[in-house]
Amino acid sequence: MSGNSIRGRTAIVGIGGAGWGEAPGRTAIELLADAALAAIEDAGLELKDIDGLCAATSVHAFPTLSVAEYLGIKPTFFDGTNIGGSSFVMHLLQAALALDAGLCNAVLICYGSNQRTAGGRLISMSEPQWHEKPYKPRHPITSYALAAQRHMYEFGTTREMLADIAVAARRWANLNPNAFARGPLTREDVLNSRMVSDPLTSRDCCLVTDGGAACVMVRADRAKSL
Repeated sequence: MSGNSIRGRTAIVGIGGAGWGEAPGRTAIELLADAALAAIEDAGLELKDIDGLCAATSVHAFPTLSVAEYLGIKPTFFDGTNIGGSSFVMHLLQAALALDAGLCNAVLICYGSNQRTAGGRLISMSEPQWHEKPYKPRHPITSYALAAQRHMYEFGTTREMLADIAVAARRWANLNPNAFARGPLTREDVLNSRMVSDPLTSRDCCLVTDGGAACVMVRADRAKSL
């Protein structure tokens, strides 16, 4: 471990979830808030203890501002980085850095979505990039398909290998009582499902569900006392 590593200096001390699967009539921010409050309670903290906030949603232009106003908190540190499904991995890093730098003491990382039950009212990116427009991309799946094609070119990855990812995810889901999709799924099921954007089939694509999830991070020394 290098002298500049932040490994072990911060910890996740609370987690929470809400409305997984289908939550008709609930807004994305309501689901997010329910998960956030559950995570704060799990951490043994109170809402007033939260002075750092990381959030990214598909329905808010400035999610951290919207969430802070909804929860009634005034964080000293914000991060609304949105890089798609891996946004929250980035938030974990940013939260760890902010905590280690002393910018805040307790960071809430949260997300909420009602894309399954409110799907007909959601609007995806309206204007594709000019250099992609002639090819009529279907975002975000086309972007992932391009990345997959490049990975296949660079490393010899096969469609069978990609299918095994979906199969492994389903096996883990079968161990989780809160999972939305359960039951058997084979490599052949994935390969023979409808092609959406080559090389990705419908079974390669992530599920569209409702739900909220959140976690709370603090510095390691404080975590020991919670």
